Amino acid sequence: MSQTFLHCRTGLKIFGEGEWLEKKHKTKRKRHSWRKLHLGLDLASGEIVCSDITKDDIGDPTALPDLLDQVDGPVSQFLGDGAYDGDPTSDLLAARFGSTIEVTIPPPKNAILSTNEAKDPTARDCHIADITARGRMAWQKATGYNQRSRVETLMGRWKTVIGPKLKARGFENQKTEAKIGVGILNRMTRLGRPNFERTA
Repeated sequence: MSQTFLHCRTGLKIFGEGEWLEKKHKTKRKRHSWRKLHLGLDLASGEIVCSDITKDDIGDPTALPDLLDQVDGPVSQFLGDGAYDGDPTSDLLAARFGSTIEVTIPPPKNAILSTNEAKDPTARDCHIADITARGRMAWQKATGYNQRSRVETLMGRWKTVIGPKLKARGFENQKTEAKIGVGILNRMTRLGRPNFERTA
């Protein structure tokens, strides 16, 4: 069965020696250290299907190939935020999952149509035209992009259940710590998910 794949990321604070010294000596550091937590969510099952920790200077498109390596089975739709806008992401997804994958990434407000839009419009061209004609909110609803609200819920669960900090000091250990967190949340998901029904 194909998946709708939704990518999200958030920052996690590193709890290390600097943090300990700050508390001991009542001093403030000029800059806290962070790691980026990347998660891929299967919207049908509600499970996290891939994850990674990167340093804060790694861009989202750069982290995407390693995340996709963890995904089993076909993917019919990819939802990602504007950081993925551009041909490299679309080309990568088509190479991994086939040219029929539906790539839903919001173009920026100043996006322009491609030079070949009249004869052979790209998916991005169609998104730009649809947003221009109907507005961004209508586009989000029509394409399913409004389901990205579920990543806010996922990140809220992570920071409530797992926590907003990484306690491991070494980078590889931090990656392992994140994998353990994924396992915990996925086990909770398998135990049961709420059902919502409209009452009026």
